[in-house]
Amino acid sequence: MSTISVGQAVILGIVEGVTEFLPVSSTGHLKIAEGLMGIPVDDASVVGFTAVIQVGAIAAVLVFFFKDIVRIVSAWGRGLAHREERHHHDYKFAWWVLYATIPIVAVGLAAKPLIEGPLASLWVVAGSLIVGSGVMWAADQMGRQKRGEDDTSFKDAMLVGSSQILALLFPGFSRSGATMATALMLDLNRVAATRLSFFMGIPALTGAGLYELTSALGSGVGAVPLAVGTLVSFVVAYASIAWLLQFVAKHSFNTFVLYRIAIGVLLFGLLGTGVLHS
Repeated sequence: MSTISVGQAVILGIVEGVTEFLPVSSTGHLKIAEGLMGIPVDDASVVGFTAVIQVGAIAAVLVFFFKDIVRIVSAWGRGLAHREERHHHDYKFAWWVLYATIPIVAVGLAAKPLIEGPLASLWVVAGSLIVGSGVMWAADQMGRQKRGEDDTSFKDAMLVGSSQILALLFPGFSRSGATMATALMLDLNRVAATRLSFFMGIPALTGAGLYELTSALGSGVGAVPLAVGTLVSFVVAYASIAWLLQFVAKHSFNTFVLYRIAIGVLLFGLLGTGVLHS
């Protein structure tokens, strides 16, 4: 059992908020930060804490995209009530997001011991950062970016949603990086790929946070650090979302690729020299 102080919660909340939706791996950065602060990365209470503060970042998405979410949910409700409304793209998209969440939920439940055990290693994080960088670079080069958000299909949603499994199993790969790369390979433009990544993350990350909430509260972390970390991640994530959407409209993902490689190499060095322990 590990206790996280309020100060540590603030730091981890900032890290979570900055990195959750950037394609640089929030899990990887959280584990690095935890390691540098002497917090055991594979402790059950720590895993629960990081899952819960993600809810703050997800709340930022809900607020930032409130109008879009209301539009989609309203279309879904109208479609349930009236058959003639079911041709609307927003009605279909709502179902696609739900369907696309099923694979990651199934894998998350089945592989929970591995995810919270051997796969939580910082060696895995370092390798996944670098491998994921190659995938992102290839996707950015291969994607023709000829399709917008209104051109998404059920196939797109299932492939992008299922790609979250890579980040679930290999912390460091990055959920947003995996989903954005997959969307780019499907020829969606960068803005559409980024927005789709946001929407696909809402049910999966919210579910993970709520699932871990009881165990996190009962594991010794404490309600105050949880509340502080979640609030900080919300504020910082909101600013991060606004910045990212402006950035991808004019730039490639190469900046993130180079950063990920640098962090991955640095992490290998810290582990190899004994500065950090996996």
